[in-house]
Amino acid sequence: MCFVCGLKNGSGLQASFYETENSELVALFVPTIEHQSYPGRMHGGIASAILDETIGRTILVGRNDDFWGVTIELQVQYKKPIPLETEIKVIARLTEEGNRFFKGSGEIVLPNGDVAVTAQGRYMKVSLDKIADFDPEENEWRVVVKEDDPESIEL
Repeated sequence: MCFVCGLKNGSGLQASFYETENSELVALFVPTIEHQSYPGRMHGGIASAILDETIGRTILVGRNDDFWGVTIELQVQYKKPIPLETEIKVIARLTEEGNRFFKGSGEIVLPNGDVAVTAQGRYMKVSLDKIADFDPEENEWRVVVKEDDPESIEL
């Protein structure tokens, strides 16, 4: 039921995440009218949420570790409005990693290639069993391959 990635959350973004060959993480989603602030525009708080989720997941790229990112700090810069009802792309990368913490950056890219929002964040590495008391199988925390997954993603 995660607002960003929960596939069964009818009010959420239902974002799909893809690792790239250059160790970046891409999220794809389509904001709907439920995600708007001003008419026809996605709410800035939702832009912050998708960036936070995507940057926080960069620690998982290319790994099988049980560590996830817990947000300590997120700085967001809004540059352009984000339209509704069109596929939006988020690109994020790990920029610094220590033993307990990591940093990352990301941007929301509009269909025409313009950058709408950028963010930089600092996260703590925490094992999933310490973040929440739940069963990953029961809550369906797994990779879901869909028939319409793209063969490639143009960055």
